[in-house]
Amino acid sequence: MIKMVMFSLPKQAKLIKTDDFSSVFNLRKRIASPYLVMRFKPNLLNRPRLGLIVAKKTAKLAVKRNYMRRVLRELFRLNQHNLPSIDLVIQAQKTFEKTDFNQVKQEFEQLMLKLIAKNTENSSKNTVKTDV
Repeated sequence: MIKMVMFSLPKQAKLIKTDDFSSVFNLRKRIASPYLVMRFKPNLLNRPRLGLIVAKKTAKLAVKRNYMRRVLRELFRLNQHNLPSIDLVIQAQKTFEKTDFNQVKQEFEQLMLKLIAKNTENSSKNTVKTDV
């Protein structure tokens, strides 16, 4: 049977509450690139969840902040099926516009690969080896 991949982004896939964001920040696991910082924490749900931070310090105009959020949300939506069950907070480091889209997309994909590698590394450490 063929597995159907859903590309929607339901409300359950978003971090909304302050406590959810705080728990990810308290774990202090992060990976960074010039445009983006990703903080992450494993969760017990069967899906990855996304939280976005685009500060006024990064982009003064709301139009630019909203564009940046839309781009990051879309990149996550298209890649969520590749991710394990984690809470992911993405913070924009510096302003990007339509001309920078390919660079941001490339950085996002590289960070996703690092994230998947780190998560598989951590999950293999947590498995208990038993000799029979």
